[in-house]
Amino acid sequence: MKVAVLGAGNGGCAVAFDWAAAGHEVALYSPSGVAGAIDDIVERGGLSSTGDLEGEVEIGYAGHDAQRALDGAALVFVVGPAYSTEPLARDAKVHLVAGQIVVVCPSSGGGAMAFQNVIGADSGVIVAETSTLPYAVRVLAPATIHVYLKLKGGVWVAAIDADQTDAVQQILHEVYPGIEPAKSVWQTTLQNANPVIHPTISLLNAARIDGPGDFNFYEDGVTPGVGRLIKGVDEERMALAVAMNVPVLSDPELSMLQGYFTVETYDTGYSTAPGFQGIKAQPQLDYRYFTEDVGYGLVFLSDLARHLGVPTPLIDSMITIVSTVMDRDYRSEAKRTVAGLGLSKDGVAGA
Repeated sequence: MKVAVLGAGNGGCAVAFDWAAAGHEVALYSPSGVAGAIDDIVERGGLSSTGDLEGEVEIGYAGHDAQRALDGAALVFVVGPAYSTEPLARDAKVHLVAGQIVVVCPSSGGGAMAFQNVIGADSGVIVAETSTLPYAVRVLAPATIHVYLKLKGGVWVAAIDADQTDAVQQILHEVYPGIEPAKSVWQTTLQNANPVIHPTISLLNAARIDGPGDFNFYEDGVTPGVGRLIKGVDEERMALAVAMNVPVLSDPELSMLQGYFTVETYDTGYSTAPGFQGIKAQPQLDYRYFTEDVGYGLVFLSDLARHLGVPTPLIDSMITIVSTVMDRDYRSEAKRTVAGLGLSKDGVAGA
């Protein structure tokens, strides 16, 4: 089977490596001018991996030609931060054909809905999303990734057309044996806890990140106080799930299933997590942990809460404080909102 991966960052490289290692023909696409590992992969003709995934694989095609990457692909992964979803959808739109399966990995605030809005609901393409990226991974050297953890479980998938979810899950099961079908894309969207974790740890370690510090994001960055704020924000996320009647786990419970944690707590769970050991903090505050996880993630959760009548004082405060720290108004930018996904208040309430 030909598998196309759109996005050649950390996650895209991991997806490409894993599916190639499983014996599939893989095409890896990156937009021209986007920084990433694509040039090194072209030069080498493949990828190598250390850590939880080890070895070397050939990549059938790597480059900036979306048509070549997508031609004949039965399965297409869209892998990147939330701000890459719509641009990658625009690159892919004219080359996608009816019957292809597109999986936005991970959801990142209604990612499948955002992708489908660009390509059109009448395209005949099956659009789905995963609740999370199935790896903790970084590109650490040219054409080389290090996989800190390939998740053992705690990954869900849902298609926008829920009748297609089981079929998508069965295809993904070959490489992700722990993946489960979700009730709907609202479950996969709300199960993604990146907007809960990344901004909170980053904000409460802002002086270290903004200064000359070099530290491990989880091991050094999560103390009991940090853990209490993560817990409070996580509880607001779960309250949204209750209001929408979709099953969502707390992040410590989820992290135990995934293999990240050995202790189900909001503090030492992170700081002692085997799956997080050695992951360095970002080099500056202007990073996707704010740009994506606040600008798209928390803003979307806050807007969804407003439509549902669910109070989210901590999420709202996080948006305000991070906006002040970064000197930009994430809420006014409205990068990902209910209305932006083409949904109404009644549509959300009836989901």
